[in-house]
Amino acid sequence: MKKNLLLAAVSLVALSAAAPAVAADLAARPYTKAPPAMVAAIYDWSGFYIGINGGGGSSHATWDLVNFGREGSHDATGGTVGGQIGYRWQSAQWVFGVEGQGNWADFSGSNTSALTGFNNRTKIDSFGLITGQVGYAWNNVLVYVKGGAAVVGAKYDVRTVGGAFIASNEDTRWGGTVGVGLEYGFAPNWSIGAEYNHIFLGGHDQNLTNGNVLVQTDHIKQGVDMGLVRLNYKFGGPILAKY
Repeated sequence: MKKNLLLAAVSLVALSAAAPAVAADLAARPYTKAPPAMVAAIYDWSGFYIGINGGGGSSHATWDLVNFGREGSHDATGGTVGGQIGYRWQSAQWVFGVEGQGNWADFSGSNTSALTGFNNRTKIDSFGLITGQVGYAWNNVLVYVKGGAAVVGAKYDVRTVGGAFIASNEDTRWGGTVGVGLEYGFAPNWSIGAEYNHIFLGGHDQNLTNGNVLVQTDHIKQGVDMGLVRLNYKFGGPILAKY
C-alpha cells in the first residue's frame, strides 16, 4: 500500500514537470486581423481645366430706325462651337471658379422692315465670356451658377428683297452674361456637362453705311440665349479617398 502511494506521488510530480513542455508544443492561437475600414471615394473639383463646347443659340434683335420708328424684329439662330479654360477650388461641398470662354458662332436671321420694305439682317459670328462661378457638389455631380462680362462680334446688313446690298455695319459689343450649369465627373480628370447662358447686349445705335456714305441709323437691341454641351479635362489630383 505504501509502495502504491509512493508511485502515485512520483507520477504526479512527473506530470507537473512535463505540463509546461507539453503546453509549449501546442500550436499558438491564430491572430485574426481586424477587417479594413470602409473607404469612400470623394471627387475633387479643384484645379485648372480646359475643354470644348458646342450647341445652339438664338439672338432676338429689334430694329428701330432713328427718328422714324420701329422697323421690326427677328430671331437670329444657329450653331456655335468653342472652348473654355478655367480654375476651380473646392471648400467642403462648395466649389468656386473663374473661367474664360471663346466661341465661333453663326446666329443669323432677318425680317422685312415695316418702314422701308428692305430686308434687315443680323448675324453674330463670335462671342467671348469672362465669368465667375459658384457651385455645390454632391461628390462627382456639380451644380453651379455663373455671371460676368460678355463680348460679341455682330454684323448688320440692309438689303433689297432680291438680295442687293444697300448698307451694313460691323460692331464689337460688350454686355453682361448669366448662366447655370450641371457637370458630371465620369473619371478622375474628365467631366461632361450642360449649360444655359443668356447674354445681355441692350440697345446701341448702328450707323449703316455704303462705302463712306451713311444710309441710315438704327437703334438695335439684342439679347442672346444659348444651350451648350461641355467636355472638360482637369489638371490636378485624382479622386481623394476618405476613411
